[in-house]
Amino acid sequence: MAKLQKQLDYHTIREIFTRFQAADPEPKGELDHVNAYTLVVAVALSAQATDKGVNKATAELFKIADTPQKMLDLGEEGVIQHIKTIGLYRNKAKNVIKLSRILVDDYDGIVPNSRAALQSLPGVGRKTANVVLNMWWQQPAQAVDTHIFRLGNRSGIAPGKDVDAVERAIEDNIPADFQLHAHHWMILHGRYICVARKPKCQACHIRELCLFKDKTP
Repeated sequence: MAKLQKQLDYHTIREIFTRFQAADPEPKGELDHVNAYTLVVAVALSAQATDKGVNKATAELFKIADTPQKMLDLGEEGVIQHIKTIGLYRNKAKNVIKLSRILVDDYDGIVPNSRAALQSLPGVGRKTANVVLNMWWQQPAQAVDTHIFRLGNRSGIAPGKDVDAVERAIEDNIPADFQLHAHHWMILHGRYICVARKPKCQACHIRELCLFKDKTP
């Protein structure tokens, strides 16, 4: 395994997130939703799919099924007809129906707001639960996706050998006043600037603070 990048110090991290905040004071997630339930569904559908693709698939779905009961009334085949343009759509439709049934039967149709309860729902892992807790309930939960994992390790903001280690590094090292929006700033920076193959270092406003050595000229 490649040697881990060293952890940036407190003052450097504070400066990085000060710049992120100055550039985008209120970063938002890019998945369309109208309530906590549709957010859960959208995030669950986004696994191995783009946010843009999920938004296209759910645009009409959420107009007719924005509650667990309405989704159950639509049925698995009905869900499939809306989401068949995204990857793993059959298994995802099955999970959407299963989690909707659990929400109706066990939670009176209301999305629970503890990580454990969210993770007990089919198709909802820790990352999905953290996104929902952060975006809907404003909890400083850190959802580590491929963009954050890459940026955290490449830059030294939050190095770790796996997503759990990166999540802990974010929680441990990013100052508390930046925690609420930390994962959105990192996702957006990783998605649009610190991209996988050819990072856009010339356009990066944290370039001289980052530990990445192979910066493009």
